[in-house]
Amino acid sequence: MTQDHANYDCVIAGGGYVGLSTAVAIKASAPHLKIMLIDAAPEAAILKDERASAIAAAASRMLDQLGLWSELVEHAQPIHEMIVTDSRAADPVRPVFLTFGQALAEGEEMVGDEPFAHMLPNRALVTALRAKAAELGVDLRHEDAVVSFETADPVSTVELSSGQVVSARLLIAADGVKSKLRDLAGIKTVHWSYDQMGIVTTVAHERPHHGRAEEHFLPSGPFATLPLPGNRSSLVWTEPTDNAKRLMAADDFTFELELEQRFGHKLGDIEVAGPRKAFPLGLTLARDFVRPRFALVGDAAHGIHPIAGQGLNLGFKDAAALAQVVVETDRLGLDIGAITALENYQRWRRFDTVQMGVVTDVLNRLFSNDIGPLRMARTIGLGIVDRLPGLKQSFINQAAGRSNSNPALLNGEAI
Repeated sequence: MTQDHANYDCVIAGGGYVGLSTAVAIKASAPHLKIMLIDAAPEAAILKDERASAIAAAASRMLDQLGLWSELVEHAQPIHEMIVTDSRAADPVRPVFLTFGQALAEGEEMVGDEPFAHMLPNRALVTALRAKAAELGVDLRHEDAVVSFETADPVSTVELSSGQVVSARLLIAADGVKSKLRDLAGIKTVHWSYDQMGIVTTVAHERPHHGRAEEHFLPSGPFATLPLPGNRSSLVWTEPTDNAKRLMAADDFTFELELEQRFGHKLGDIEVAGPRKAFPLGLTLARDFVRPRFALVGDAAHGIHPIAGQGLNLGFKDAAALAQVVVETDRLGLDIGAITALENYQRWRRFDTVQMGVVTDVLNRLFSNDIGPLRMARTIGLGIVDRLPGLKQSFINQAAGRSNSNPALLNGEAI
C-alpha cells in the first residue's frame, strides 16, 4: 500500500452512465466539491459496446440541462410510437391491443414536439459524459476499484486496488447489480431469479421503422424491438434460461430463423447486424439505499426486469436526486455524508424503485405464460387501457419519466 493520500468530497465507484451522470450533476452544480470517479474497466472498453438504451424524455431534459443533449441528439433515434401485442410466436396475425404515440390525439403524448423517449447508443452517451466530467474537473480513474473502506467522522477512508488510500466525505456505489460495495457496506437485498435470460442484439431490416417501437408479449417472455437510426432496430428478447442458452449457442442461420419467426416480415428481410449478448433476469432490491457516508445509485440499488424499459431511467432519477440532496446540503453548510442528509435521498427514491420493481415483476408473471383465462384477462385489460385516455396518459407519463416528485434536473431545471 502506498502512502499517497488525497482528500475528496465524493468518491464514486462505477464508471457507467449512472456513476458518470452523478459525478457530472454534482460537479456542475457545486464546482468547488472535489470528486473522484473510479472505473474498474479499461478506458477503451466502451468502444466495444454496440448496445443502445432507451432514454426517457425526462432523462433527455436532464442531459440537456447538463449541456450534453445538443451533441447527443444527432446520435439518437426518437421513439414516436409504441404498439403492444399479446400473441403466440406462431400466430399468423398479431392484433394490436395498445398503441402509444401518433395514434393519440396530437399533443397528448408529448410536451411540444418532445418524443416520450429516444434510443441512444451506449458508446455515445458514456463518451459524452466522460468528456463533460473531465471538462468540469472530475478526477477520472480507469482500471482501478475500491477494495475496502472504513466509515468514520468526518471522513471515510477508502482503499483502492492500485494501493492508493483516499478519504471521502461520501462514497457512492454505482458498481452494478452485483455491487461489491453494497456487500462491504453490509446492505442486504431482496432477490429472486425469473429463470429467464434477455438476449440483446441489433437487427437490420429492409424497410424503415418510422420511429415505432413494438413490445410483443409472447408466452416465453416479452420480445421488444426498439428503433435505431437507419433501417436498424435494437432487440431485447426474453426467453427461459435453457432456451436462451440454446439460441446463444446456435449458428447464425438457426438464430436468424427463430428470430424471424418472432420478428415477422412487416419490415421486409432481416439480418442480425451486431453481436449477440445474453444476461440473466431477476429482481434485486436493496433493503437500504444509504449508510453513514455511503449511498447506492442505479443497479447497485435496484435491478429490475427490462419489460418496461425503465432500468436506466431509474438510475438517472437516482443520480439527479442524490446530486440535488448533496448540493443542497452543501449549500446549507451541512455535512454531505451525514446520515440525516442521505436519508432524504433514500426517502425520495426507495418507494419509486420498489413500486417499479413490483410493477415489472407482476407484468412479467402475468404476460410470460400461455394460460387461457389470463390471456383473456390481458386482452380485456389492454383494450380498456387503450380506450381510456386518462389511464393511457398515465402509462405514457411513466414511459416518459414525468412525475410531480421528479428531481429538478429531470424537469430540465438547474439544482
